[in-house]
Amino acid sequence: MSTSPSRVYAARLVGLPIFDPQGDQVGKVRDLVVALRSEVSQPRVLGMVAEVFGRRRIFVPMTRVTHIDAGSVYTTGLLNMRRFEQRPTETLVVGQLFDKTVTVKATGVTATIYDVAMEQARTRDWVVSRVAIQEPAKALRRRGQTHVVEWGEVEGLTRREPAQAATQLIHALNELRPADAASVIHDLPPERRTAVVAALTDERLADVLEELPEEDQVEILGYLEGERAADVLEEMDPDDAADLIAELPPERAEQLLMLMEPEEAEDVKRLMSYVENTAGAMMTSEPVILGPDATIADALAHVRNPDLTPALAALVYVCRQPLETPTGRFLGVAHIQRLLREPPSTLVAGALDDSMENLRVEATIDEVAAHLATYNLVAAPVVDEDGHLLGAVTVDDLLDHMLPENWRDRAVRSV
Repeated sequence: MSTSPSRVYAARLVGLPIFDPQGDQVGKVRDLVVALRSEVSQPRVLGMVAEVFGRRRIFVPMTRVTHIDAGSVYTTGLLNMRRFEQRPTETLVVGQLFDKTVTVKATGVTATIYDVAMEQARTRDWVVSRVAIQEPAKALRRRGQTHVVEWGEVEGLTRREPAQAATQLIHALNELRPADAASVIHDLPPERRTAVVAALTDERLADVLEELPEEDQVEILGYLEGERAADVLEEMDPDDAADLIAELPPERAEQLLMLMEPEEAEDVKRLMSYVENTAGAMMTSEPVILGPDATIADALAHVRNPDLTPALAALVYVCRQPLETPTGRFLGVAHIQRLLREPPSTLVAGALDDSMENLRVEATIDEVAAHLATYNLVAAPVVDEDGHLLGAVTVDDLLDHMLPENWRDRAVRSV
């Protein structure tokens, strides 16, 4: 094995790319798997949970790891693509050790784990060598003291906690993109998933839900009491919320729609009324909409919103009042590339592209795909027969509906 850092912390490993000997990336590190045999036996690191292309989780034994540096992990290239399934004797470091309560033997102080370090022993095995812990806050301090101790200086690593907190795990998840955080949550044991869901903010949980398979979305929404479930649905994109509500039992769906804000619920109900797998059913009702008197500076300010996907930020939709869907008369779209070439004080109405046809709500998936391909678009307006803008279909919406239902769980590339 090539020379690697003498000590590697789990939190810094998560998200690092994994390369084969040819320098091709084969996946990303998502967690470490350790064997906690007893309180007196040093925990051994068995391997890494890696996410390969297609969101599949596989197990990479530490014997296949040849080198670890500050920004990447290298392997022999011989990886078993079988989906990772955790065994009863295995523990996930990020998923299960973070936030575990332990006791410092010398002082009797209880603390929570926020990171774990591993080192390579003389036997060439990787073992857990250090535990980073945080003590409870005292007096006026907002945070308790933190320490890094030898693994043998604490007890409780092997103890099961039915009500384990999720503070440190939430911190680690918040460093990841929603799709990556969704992958971690998907593989958590049920009790940890429940704790994480309870600790996430409504906005963050909404972002993560949009990236999870439908069965996970329904299960997680089932953890939530009605008011919070409705709040989370309001934070989701209306089209994603509509798809999720459509998967719920009718009584639960009706309850949540009643608890949602009337305007938010109305958007969702309208999207649910369209025929499945049509432009109306897959569109979002909240594209960037401006009036004809808006300037290009106004338009650029709106598309800078970090919450917009790249596809939604690519076009500005110009309409007469009212500017909420269904709008007044739809005038046309302005492409972000065109806006960047014009003086900021120019009216956005002067940069419209009115040369292409618009999508109708009844357009099929094939027709939507052909439309985007014909005009080289990543998004397109959906307009009713009276010329009102109803929403916009983006290329990611289209792909979500064209791919198999379980595409998030399937590998699309062999390694």
